[in-house]
Amino acid sequence: MSTETVPAAETDTPTGPPTEPCSVVWCGGRPYVLEAGAVRPRWVGTDGRGRPETLSNAQLQRRGWSHRRAASRRRAR
Repeated sequence: MSTETVPAAETDTPTGPPTEPCSVVWCGGRPYVLEAGAVRPRWVGTDGRGRPETLSNAQLQRRGWSHRRAASRRRAR
């Protein structure tokens, strides 16, 4: 039995969204890109109707996000 611990940077569950500009994450089945603004960084993507949508880090964390796209249950038309 090993007594080694895995450093936090190597775990599969990150504590917060990435902070590097142009990073891409998935939220609600849609991609969001981190745009570095003059005041605060914001996540830019689209809503369910294709309209532009911006989210703060807190909003993104509340909605749930991932580095990988989740499998969609919707059928392609």
